[in-house]
Amino acid sequence: MSKTIIQVNQLHKKYGDYHAVKGISFSVNEGEIFGLLGPNGAGKSTTLEIIETLRSKTSGEVFVDGINLDTDPNEIKKIIGVQLQTSGYYPGLNLVELLQLFAGLYNEEIEPMALLQKVNLTDKAKAKFKELSGGQKQRFSIATTLINKPKIIFLDEPTTGLDPQARRNLWDLILDIRQMGTTVILTTHYMDEAEILCDRVAIIDSGNIIALASPDKLIDDLVATGFERPKEVKQANLEDVFIHLTGHSIRED
Repeated sequence: MSKTIIQVNQLHKKYGDYHAVKGISFSVNEGEIFGLLGPNGAGKSTTLEIIETLRSKTSGEVFVDGINLDTDPNEIKKIIGVQLQTSGYYPGLNLVELLQLFAGLYNEEIEPMALLQKVNLTDKAKAKFKELSGGQKQRFSIATTLINKPKIIFLDEPTTGLDPQARRNLWDLILDIRQMGTTVILTTHYMDEAEILCDRVAIIDSGNIIALASPDKLIDDLVATGFERPKEVKQANLEDVFIHLTGHSIRED
């Protein structure tokens, strides 16, 4: 049986009279890609920020690899990797220098080129972050989450705004990271992305978890109700056509 690496019990978060997270409970298994899905304002980002120790909770319990958030938040920080926002990168430093800077903050010894190789950016080692394409920026951002060799990484909408090639190449990178044994927590608004990448998903709406299962199970349950798409499902979609015609290899802008 898989080990539980994140356990959330009856988690609540209130902002005055506004109840953002309403007593949700779920677990994440070690080594899986777990999707947290929901519309804007559903409570998914708040939930993740609480687990990441970035936001306080109102009540409930959170355990990360057996560590209690209430008693040892600093120990949790040591075993997780959180994707930085674009504004978190110093404009005057190249990619190698940025990795060395962040490694110093973690008090970690790293080989910058080895990290860049993992995300296919060795040829951009001397480039500034602002000089990268959208897909390259996201891959570098993921590289920074791996600096402290985390057991869990959190990716918040990592493919938003990317073109189809960059998006699918980022999918490959996320699958490679899971293959290394790292647990991945993912939020996305792209349901095809969640269906392909995630072992299980929790769907949150208005602060409540309204469904939690594998994508296949959720789809099968919907079909069992008699649901049918209004038009025949084709064996390919327009994105498949685009990728086929323009190529799947990583391109530079």
